[in-house]
Amino acid sequence: MSTSVLPKRPSRRPDKGTNPLTWAVPAALVLTVVVWLVGEQIHRTDLLPDAGASWYYWKLPEPTVWTRLSAWGGYVAHQLAMWGLIFYAQTRVGRYTGGLHRINVVALGVNAAFIAAHLAQSVLFYDGLAQDVSIYSSQGSVILLLVVVLLMENRRRGLFFGRAAPLPRRVIDVARRYHGYLFSWAAVYTFWYHPAENTQGHLIGFFYMFLLLIQGSLFFTRAHTNRWWTLTLEALVLVHGALVAVMQAGPTGFWPMFFFGFLGVFVITQMHGVGLTRRTRWLIGGGYVLAVVGVYSVRGFAKIDEIVRIPIIEYALVVLLALLAWPIVALTDAVGVRRSRAAARVSRAAGRESRAVGAETDQGSVGP
Repeated sequence: MSTSVLPKRPSRRPDKGTNPLTWAVPAALVLTVVVWLVGEQIHRTDLLPDAGASWYYWKLPEPTVWTRLSAWGGYVAHQLAMWGLIFYAQTRVGRYTGGLHRINVVALGVNAAFIAAHLAQSVLFYDGLAQDVSIYSSQGSVILLLVVVLLMENRRRGLFFGRAAPLPRRVIDVARRYHGYLFSWAAVYTFWYHPAENTQGHLIGFFYMFLLLIQGSLFFTRAHTNRWWTLTLEALVLVHGALVAVMQAGPTGFWPMFFFGFLGVFVITQMHGVGLTRRTRWLIGGGYVLAVVGVYSVRGFAKIDEIVRIPIIEYALVVLLALLAWPIVALTDAVGVRRSRAAARVSRAAGRESRAVGAETDQGSVGP
């Protein structure tokens, strides 16, 4: 794939069309209610006992060929369909609009169809992808999505308190151009990982996935790049992670690691990209410090190291990803340049040959 041209950034000129963000959250809420209703039809009493943090509880004790085919077949079809639509949009559209392109409507319809398919599959066969892959792959896919966002936005909002990290520019350009394929994989994979259970944790997760699927359908619209909207999608992982942790381990459990960890990333990086005043940012940062002191004065300061685990992991992954991607991008660019030069040499040679043949023809047609 060529990495030479980035899509045109959205214009600020008004243009006709309903802002998709007016219905994105209500649509996700409606879909979450549908999951809750579908979950009422699923009553599994044969699930194996919980075996710890690395064990995913909601999977069949004895999967069959059909339960596996229904989950993997649905996932692969959903994934290929979305990748195909993204490729079509990049090669045939490439222009931002205030409303929806036809391809956005198609993408929303495709996602809706596969959402319905997965809900039906959960009722009929139950199992998701969790039967065959680690629970950490689902969690890791979302973390990778968030890390790539940090990488992509480094030039605009910086990585540390508004200051950009010295990351390779070409790596960022490639990430911005092709992030849709990775983000689509993260959302679609995680969506098919879980059966349509209606526990509180599942419902919160499905709501978040629906928002990501909608966002993934809005390519080349101004809504897709709305700073407050994208910040909301980033920050929702804080709410999701903390609430699920409380549901699993109670108020004395490990929820502060997720809450203060993701909130720390918000304070260090994410809040600096939406135009907040310096005073507002200082107030948010001060509130974060006071909240940490308040919680750990009760919880015990011996555990305070848990609030830095997620930020350390995310920033380390940003650097690691940039270092791993840089030689690949550089090699790809070098090959592209070499091919372009070879094509130019062939073109020039063909031009010289054509001119030589033309000269010979002209000389042969001249009379005595």
